[in-house]
Amino acid sequence: MSIRLNAKTRKAQIVREVLQLADEIGPDRLSTNDVARAVGLSQPAIFRHFPTKGEMWLAVAEEIALQLTAAWRQAEAGAATPEARLRALIGAQLAQIAQTPAMPSILFSRELQVDNPALRAVFIRVLGEFQARLVAAIQERQAGGSARQDIAAEDIAMLLTSLVQGVAIRWTLGARGFALVDEGLRLFDVQIALLEP
Repeated sequence: MSIRLNAKTRKAQIVREVLQLADEIGPDRLSTNDVARAVGLSQPAIFRHFPTKGEMWLAVAEEIALQLTAAWRQAEAGAATPEARLRALIGAQLAQIAQTPAMPSILFSRELQVDNPALRAVFIRVLGEFQARLVAAIQERQAGGSARQDIAAEDIAMLLTSLVQGVAIRWTLGARGFALVDEGLRLFDVQIALLEP
């Protein structure tokens, strides 16, 4: 028998379970029956909270976006220089992936993206926000003379984003056999050294 929760609390519980199950069985294989079993509800009860599976995934995407944005803000607040801010942003992104391992699978799920344009729009917006934060820090470094000015800040930001994505995929495929944040920041340091003037 399930405990009676208010709608907001129950929705948050469902979103947490979707993130957990997406990690365990994969987002493309996840069914509303799986979610219902995990939260102790019937499938129709899930649909009372989320009328469609697409809306459930959209709520998951919005939760991921909130977590990422909060982590980026905290990272930036604790960094005194553009160099420190850039490293903190990359570290925060990697830490969020380590904390929510289903994130890469959800972000790159072709099935979810094709079936749910609203979900894709959330992830495009989130990636754009991350890129903008990186670009701002890179431009400050360039203005201060600590980064190459012959490479566009947007291109450097794309390289750094690709670094995060690449190490996250390697971490996932390698059964999470290494410390994601440590390895990602090690490679970040290598890449930044290559971009020094």
